[in-house]
Amino acid sequence: MQAILCHRYGPASLLAPTEAPVPEILPGRILVRVRAASVNAYDWHRVLGEPYFVRLVDGFRGPKNPGVGADVAGVVDAVGEGVTEVRPGDEVFGMSVGTFAEAVLVSGDSVGAKPANLSFEQAAAIPLAATTALQGLRDKGRLQAGERVLVHGAAGGVGHFAVQIAKALGGHVTATTSAAGLDLVRTLGADEVIDYGREDFTQLGRRFDLILDVGGNRSLRDGRRALAPDGRLVICGAPPGRWIAPVVRPLSGAILSRFGGPQLLPFLAHRKRSDLLVLKDLAEAGRLVPMIDQTVPLARAGEAIDLLRRGGVRGKIVISV
Repeated sequence: MQAILCHRYGPASLLAPTEAPVPEILPGRILVRVRAASVNAYDWHRVLGEPYFVRLVDGFRGPKNPGVGADVAGVVDAVGEGVTEVRPGDEVFGMSVGTFAEAVLVSGDSVGAKPANLSFEQAAAIPLAATTALQGLRDKGRLQAGERVLVHGAAGGVGHFAVQIAKALGGHVTATTSAAGLDLVRTLGADEVIDYGREDFTQLGRRFDLILDVGGNRSLRDGRRALAPDGRLVICGAPPGRWIAPVVRPLSGAILSRFGGPQLLPFLAHRKRSDLLVLKDLAEAGRLVPMIDQTVPLARAGEAIDLLRRGGVRGKIVISV
């Protein structure tokens, strides 16, 4: 089969499809014939090996698992012993490692039935980004109906899902984006949209119960000034950097929160099949619509990762396999 593999850290533009064996089925695993995948920031972090400290876990010269890609939508080809959630022929979507390939092995608790009203490309855009938005708002941010929520960086992969999920949870949503993302964000159902190039949300005199900071380009003190006294700022985004810059922000938030006042909450999403089912229901109800910036073939996966790293992508980039 054809697959995108990364054996040594380096520019994503150097990645190209290569021949790889079809994974052998294992107990508790599912072999999925990939129809589509999508690109996340997670992918360029793994390909570049940045920040450098992650190499202590993922491999010094290259990833221990060379597979690239985390999101998948496709058709079940075979199931291992003990798998009862799906059967061969089922259409599924979910998460794994190495999804930029014609086939991938996934665990039973990492996939669910594909939303019936979505194409494979649309379904592949959902898993990691929308799970991050859902868990950040509902679990870490404890969003309650009627609360005022700000999504900072609302035109990107996580952000555009966060606006829709916050509305579905009953929040009053203010969304920030660059001028280029205004038209897209207005279609997502936000109650108010702010062009952060012209207006500073911390200077508007408003206080939010919850801020989901996807952009990662404002100081924590700025964010804190825009929170209600018992507000919560969930830190999803971080500034880029090869060394410790990406971890300074979440660590600072955890430390500052110990001194009282609004909470600053670092956050990383985790795989959860039950959340995929929540996202499936939202999609089938028309309350979660993936926005696709562009769709590219597997041969251009490296180019797509590099494009996302440079910024300016609105919604998701999808890989059609």
